[in-house]
Amino acid sequence: MLYDFTTLMDRAGKDALAVDGVGTAIYPGVKIRDGFSVLPMWVADMNFATAPSVQAAILRRAQHPAFGYFNPPDAYYDAILNWHRNCKPVESLTRDCIGYENGVLGGVVSALNVLCSKGDSILVHAPTYIGFTSSLRNNGYRIVHSPLVQDVDGVWRMDFADMEEKIQKHHIHTAIFCSPHNPTGRVWERWELEQAMEIYRRNDVCVISDEIWSDLILEGRHIPTQAVSEDARQRTVALYAPSKTFNLAGLVGSYHIICNPWLRDRIKKESSLSHYDSMNVLSMHALMGAYSPEGREWVDQLCRVLGGNVDFACDYIAQHFPGVQVTKPQGTYMLFLDCTQWCRDHGVTLDRLLEMGAEVGVIWQDGRPFHGPCHIRMNLALPRSLVEEAFHRLDKYVFHG
Repeated sequence: MLYDFTTLMDRAGKDALAVDGVGTAIYPGVKIRDGFSVLPMWVADMNFATAPSVQAAILRRAQHPAFGYFNPPDAYYDAILNWHRNCKPVESLTRDCIGYENGVLGGVVSALNVLCSKGDSILVHAPTYIGFTSSLRNNGYRIVHSPLVQDVDGVWRMDFADMEEKIQKHHIHTAIFCSPHNPTGRVWERWELEQAMEIYRRNDVCVISDEIWSDLILEGRHIPTQAVSEDARQRTVALYAPSKTFNLAGLVGSYHIICNPWLRDRIKKESSLSHYDSMNVLSMHALMGAYSPEGREWVDQLCRVLGGNVDFACDYIAQHFPGVQVTKPQGTYMLFLDCTQWCRDHGVTLDRLLEMGAEVGVIWQDGRPFHGPCHIRMNLALPRSLVEEAFHRLDKYVFHG
């Protein structure tokens, strides 16, 4: 393999919440047993070095000792346009459609503030990304959940009848969509997107589509929400970033794609009101290094590594953890474990199960804030040796301890 996804990277003391936040941001008061290292499998960043092309681009720019005011060059927009044209084409995508956002959630809030009044109901699928919950509540919007349901094969599906019923009952005119879906890892098929977007069209619902995970596809193909139809193209605000794909969350920098000029102008104005929604010169160069041919090759290899980790984890759970259910994610690098039956069979609460894992260094995440009633969210973006170590610890000390 051309790129390194096996080296065990020491992130301690290197501005890594995933490691340094253990005991404060997560599991305060839980003592890790002597002899067990920390395996960070909670917050959604990766324990891999970023693509060499990203680091090289930052270092090239950092060699020049001035970091004053700037405007993004044509190369910045060209990098985004080429990335989307090659990987996830949307018809007639132009530079005018692209606008900077400090973060995807900031873009969500800016779009909501244009499309809605405070107190409006917003349709969101459940399970739900925790960031949607906090952002909507903090800004005075009411969340109406439409639960995803699992079919006979365990695949998470939208309940289209429930979506339409709740849209009409609560007079909803804005929905937040997640594609691929976080935390279930579902990669929506075209017919599913078409049916959802038809419901939104029929009920005059604008769509804010978080597509930050769209480069990390393990099975199937990501279809941009805006690519489904001309109507979808006009009613959708799509939000992207290189941060999940290239492990760049700490650099900050996202962008929106809005094809509708009316929406675009108003959301751009809304985003500008704080005077804080401004691009960082190093994150700009990081994006250009990421969205390059070398970056594309790195992502292709990364997805193969992540797919192998997912296959190992899901097979191990099926063979060794009776009572724990998981549907193999088609995208992202997160598992969403349903521990309902195991907890019931063993008389163990979810809180205690989470602590048992943390005590042996497996730092996994409570799934209840994501609207999984007895679920655990688990990050598999680690070298394979650490993923295997985590599951062996869980096998020996937790599920059969």
